[in-house]
Amino acid sequence: MVSILHAARDLGRFRDITTVLVRHGFGETVRRLGFGRGPRRRTAVETSVPELVIEPPSAEEEARGARERAQMSTAVRVRKVLEDLGPSFVKLGQIASTRADLLPAELITELSRLQDSLPPIPFAQIREQVEMSLGVELAELFEHFEETPLAAASIAQVHRAILKTDEGPRETVVKVQRPGISTTIASDLDILHTFASLVERAIPESRIYSPVGLVQQFDHAINAELDFTCEADNLLRFSKNFEEHPQIRFPILYRQACSKQVITLEYLPGSKIHDAVAAGHSGRRLARIALHALIKQIFEDGFFHADPHPGNLLVMGAPEEPVIALIDLGMVGRLSAKMRDQVLDVMISVARRDYEGIADAMYAIGTPTKKINLDAYRAEVSLLAERYLGKQLKDIEVSSLVRDLVQTATKYGIEIPTDFVLVAKALMTLEGIGKQVDPELDIYEETKPLFLDLFRKRYSPERLGNQLLRRIERLSGSTYNLPQRMEEVLDDLRLGQMRIQSEDPALSRSADRLGRRVFAAVVAASMFLSGAWLLTSARYELVGGALIGTGVLTLFGHTVLELYRSFRPKP
Repeated sequence: MVSILHAARDLGRFRDITTVLVRHGFGETVRRLGFGRGPRRRTAVETSVPELVIEPPSAEEEARGARERAQMSTAVRVRKVLEDLGPSFVKLGQIASTRADLLPAELITELSRLQDSLPPIPFAQIREQVEMSLGVELAELFEHFEETPLAAASIAQVHRAILKTDEGPRETVVKVQRPGISTTIASDLDILHTFASLVERAIPESRIYSPVGLVQQFDHAINAELDFTCEADNLLRFSKNFEEHPQIRFPILYRQACSKQVITLEYLPGSKIHDAVAAGHSGRRLARIALHALIKQIFEDGFFHADPHPGNLLVMGAPEEPVIALIDLGMVGRLSAKMRDQVLDVMISVARRDYEGIADAMYAIGTPTKKINLDAYRAEVSLLAERYLGKQLKDIEVSSLVRDLVQTATKYGIEIPTDFVLVAKALMTLEGIGKQVDPELDIYEETKPLFLDLFRKRYSPERLGNQLLRRIERLSGSTYNLPQRMEEVLDDLRLGQMRIQSEDPALSRSADRLGRRVFAAVVAASMFLSGAWLLTSARYELVGGALIGTGVLTLFGHTVLELYRSFRPKP
């Protein structure tokens, strides 16, 4: 965790953040964090770090915030805060929009609307960035490089270019990381870590949304997105997985013109999915192709595009034989074979309307963080499932059901893995697109054959045989080591080196209590005997009486303390 010392170095940025928060009606949050107030007594924790002294916002900002608070919902104001704070915070909002297990549905909807487009930067800076990153001059790799960008986002800028290759010139798009963006994001990450810690400490009710956890997830995701070699590796894996699926395309990667800050891909002359439908393509066919592709990615490959929004889908080919191309592969999800089976269990239980099976499958996917009342959890899942599954099959919103199941599990202390949440996010996004281009789309009917095929493969003789073989191999490994381990145990027993240690939690308390009683008895007895001898033999009545009185007080004090300990709640 980054300390508040880092935030002190960015005092101006902290001032910007607090001003924007107040401007959009979050003045109370700023005050609870301790910003913009006069001198105050600091707690023991706060005195260990430098104090952030930030000037209070102006009365004009306070008034504007009060107007927004009266006119707009909290979710809208949160989105506006992130947009005003710039690229790093917009990216944070986009990552947070995948956490349907933590955040309210209204806020998820608003965060999904965040756009990270920015004004383009001068071409001279792009040229310098490409040449510095690739180590060659632009003219050595490209016959032509468009100076006007196709798109300018917060992380990168995209330009069309003609690449020189051994097979001849190729039309490409070049994605170039904005110069200095990694330094900016690193600085903002320091502030975000600090701010999240302050929020959790000063506003305890915010902990249910896990600000620190969200920032940690963002830290991991944004650093992966800043390294374009990760996107290149993702592209190659997707291309291999869909080699035998001509209706799905991924752009060709040109490794000779790629680095951590630059990635060069084939130019795909496609159109956005809504434009394609307007031009005569069948919305039902396009939705079906995209849905089948996502199901394959999730349940067969365990490697899926986590953000299939309309901007990342291009439609190519004639309306009779459409091809969907997937681009922008920086955000992906991964599911192990075990988790794919568990997710399949959820879907099969949904199809069977087996409410208890749905609850058990979600419990198996997650990790309990506390003692779970399974009866209460199953009862709530049953009520939730009845609300969704009581409809006609074509009216069931699978993505919304999965989202609410995740939120219910989180409510009961079952931590759901992030990759499963990304599955829900991808399903919600694609289902939304499908319903837009084909309002009559029946997700259940479209996916039923796919799930039946997956179910058959799951219990096929080949797979069951492989599972049995793996178990036999593990068992054989254990039995191979068993004789040696047994021999070691017998040798320890023969040589008298074996020790069996057991621990009774109450034993130490009993020994402690016995020791106190013996000590009190010895001290009191010594006082009584010494006082009696002084009174009867040595004629020191005052000293003898004092010793006897001390013995009485010792016994009385010991008795009172024992009574107090016996009635005090045990830890």
